[in-house]
This record gives sequence, C-alpha cells and structure tokens, in this order.
Amino acid sequence: MSSTVPAPAKILVVDDERALAQILGSYLVKAGYEVHYAVDGPGSVAAARELDPEVILLDLGLPGLDGIEVCRQVRTFSDCYILMLTARDDETDRIIGLGVGADDYIGKPFSPREVVARVSAVLRRPRLSRATSPEESAEKRQFGDVVIDPGLREVWVGDRRLSLTRTEFDILDVLSSNPRATLTRRQIIDRVWNTEWVGDDHVVNVHIANLRRKLGDDPIEPLYLLTVRGVGYRMGRPEAPPK
Repeated sequence: MSSTVPAPAKILVVDDERALAQILGSYLVKAGYEVHYAVDGPGSVAAARELDPEVILLDLGLPGLDGIEVCRQVRTFSDCYILMLTARDDETDRIIGLGVGADDYIGKPFSPREVVARVSAVLRRPRLSRATSPEESAEKRQFGDVVIDPGLREVWVGDRRLSLTRTEFDILDVLSSNPRATLTRRQIIDRVWNTEWVGDDHVVNVHIANLRRKLGDDPIEPLYLLTVRGVGYRMGRPEAPPK
C-alpha cells in the first residue's frame, strides 16, 4: 500500500548577495525544503506570484524595489510568511517592514542554522482556513465597534472590513478569545508563533501598534488593545456578540 509523501515547503530566498543566498539555500535544502531564488525587487514579486511559496526570506536592501515595497506588493496577493533579513541598525526599517505585512525579522549577520530554525518554527504554525459552516462563522466576538469572526478570520470596525496580516489576526484572535486574561509578550509568542520560536519578543509590540492603527484605537488611551504596564496586553471589555 503506497502512501503519499507531502511536497516539501517552498522557500523563496530574496537577496542580491548571491553567495550568501546560496549558502542559506544549501542549509534549507538539507533541511528538506524546496528553495528558489530572486536577486532584485521586481523579480522577487514575480517569483512570489508564480511560485506561491510558504515562506519568503526577504532582504531589505534590494535593487529595483526595496524589500519594504516588495513586502507591500506581495501582501496584495499572498499570505505567506515573510521573514525580513536586514543588516540595517535603524529600528524604523523593521517597524515599517512589519507594518506593511512582514511577520518577523532576522538581523544580519546571522547563522544559517538560526534561519532554518526560524523557518521551521513558522511552518509549524497552524494554517487556518476560512470557515465553511454556519456553526464556525457564528462564534463572533464584539468589542465596541470591533467585531471579530474567528471562523471566517475576518475583523470589522463598523461596516469596514479590515485587511490584516495572518500574524496580526492571530494575535487579535488569541487576545480576544480570553479577554479577561492579560498575556505577556512571551505568552503571545508561544501561542501565535510557537514555543520553539527564538528572537526579539518586542516584535509583539510592533504588531500591537499596527493593530491599533488599523482598528483606529488611540495608542494613548486604547479601547480595544490595552497595555497592562509591566505585564503585557489584554482586550477591552467584551460586548454581547452580534447574531
């Protein structure tokens, strides 16, 4: 009796430093992944559209289009995981990259083994699909004008549907599923990324800031995503969910 072997996950490595990309790719291939390459901005957008990779390792400093614009364009047609590779020390670049849809960042210089571990960690995150049954879509949560539909993976503010990245939705889902609990950054990472994730847990702060901006939540006096000083984050007071 034959069994179907799942196809290896496709990884798109985008870096104009070809030697570095090849070294990184060789480690990924040894780990069992299917690796493809792009060396400039326009080529990486085209490759992402054609290949539909599970993960993109995206350098910020690219010819043609920089990594920020590549990320912005890819997010118009793909919800793949995007890990930024950056040698820049300016935290602003990282914040902008996460703001346009990247899931995480890895600073150069890095160990190829570290990158493989991060790729493996994100691929172990559950890929939730849109609900197909009324029962799934009925379990909505409401916080003021914000309605979260975890079955359909949709968030509405009034009559406006928000465009969230997978990571942004997952963070909102985790916090809204138990709104009376305050979660630390590490607890959010364990539930959204997974317990094997390694990196800077301040990435959660950036995603929270992006969510507040999209929700129209005042960062000084937020109504929906509350900061519990010295501890972490929790949701505001829930209301009866809409029918």
